[in-house]
Amino acid sequence: MEDLRRNALWLILVETARSLPMYKHHKAYVRDSVLPEEPEVSAEDLAHRLEMPLGEALVILAELRDGGAD
Repeated sequence: MEDLRRNALWLILVETARSLPMYKHHKAYVRDSVLPEEPEVSAEDLAHRLEMPLGEALVILAELRDGGAD
């Protein structure tokens, strides 16, 4: 994950993910329901389960695991 965050495109991915209509809802669901039960869930699994783009799942997990902005 740290390698991704050092990439110049990371900020563009974050901006794009946050602009998705379901982003806030997905993030709240992951925070309240998924992570308490499965704290080590992968971005790939999360994207598949919630039928969201992988980039959105990566951003959500990065923010929640690092105590990022809500």
